[in-house]
Amino acid sequence: MGFHMTFYLSYKFRLLLLFTLCLTVVGWATSNYFVGAFQEIPKARDFIANFHKVIVLGKKETLTNEASVKKPDLDNCPSMSPYLRGQYKLIFKPDLTLEEVQAENPKVHRGRYHPEECKALQRVAILIPHRNREKHLMYLLEHLHPFLQRQQLDYGIYTIHQAGSKKFNRAKLLNVGYLEALKDENWDCFIFHDVDLVPENDLNLYKCEDQPKHLVVGRNSTGYRLRYSGYFGGVTALSREQFFKVNGFSNNYWGWGGEDDDLRLRVELHRMKIIRPMPEVGKYTMIFHTRDQGNEVNIERMKLLHQVSRVWRTDGLNSCVYRLLSVDYNPLYINITVDFWSGP
Repeated sequence: MGFHMTFYLSYKFRLLLLFTLCLTVVGWATSNYFVGAFQEIPKARDFIANFHKVIVLGKKETLTNEASVKKPDLDNCPSMSPYLRGQYKLIFKPDLTLEEVQAENPKVHRGRYHPEECKALQRVAILIPHRNREKHLMYLLEHLHPFLQRQQLDYGIYTIHQAGSKKFNRAKLLNVGYLEALKDENWDCFIFHDVDLVPENDLNLYKCEDQPKHLVVGRNSTGYRLRYSGYFGGVTALSREQFFKVNGFSNNYWGWGGEDDDLRLRVELHRMKIIRPMPEVGKYTMIFHTRDQGNEVNIERMKLLHQVSRVWRTDGLNSCVYRLLSVDYNPLYINITVDFWSGP
């Protein structure tokens, strides 16, 4: 009995000892795990904090870079530029070169310019039709570029050159200029400009108004008087919408004369009123030249003028057919060369 009791106690003691030993081992392992974990937590916190710092720093650098790239919003240019000089004397150097004109206008790029100090109120396309008038064009560019820059305009100058030997068609060339220029920019205003007329007063603003504008009140060849009461030629300004509304010029005026009166009749048919600057402002110098071969007086012009009210809807921008030969982006102007394979 004593033996069995001793054995039984010894067996229970051994189980208790084994259980205690197991608890000791488990407690030691657990304590090491938590101590290690607690030691790692600060490291993890430091890692997360540094990670956030990197993200924030990256955002700051990105914002800084974007700010340096993004240009500040410009205020609108004033309605009257502070750079205007008014009347000034025109000088035409006989030995002038296109390179000189280019050197005097370093901010003109591919025929276009915009003011850097403010946002221009209008985007203006100057359309100049011509054939074999390079000397006149050079004189006009020499004076017109600084004239337009002083007016703080966002502008482009387009010359529309008629190739081939058919009679000259100024009106159709201007239709071409309007259609082709709109492929470059959604211009607000169009100035239809003879190549041999140079403005003398920069208060004569090359901007469009709520009505079509005739800019040539007088020129040196007419004693600075209006040629006749309904005269609407030389240099005119119509907004994109106004010119589209009247369906542009007629395409049927081959040779000299009549197309500007046709446009005036289209304007009047739409109950628009032609406006002009003051006589002392709307002054131009006409560069002397003899009449070009292929631009003889159009003897059909009076007959065509009597048809305006009947044909304006079908004769104009919507019927202007031409062969586009080239579009060249020169430093001072964009040259559009076309050929009209039908007509006189």
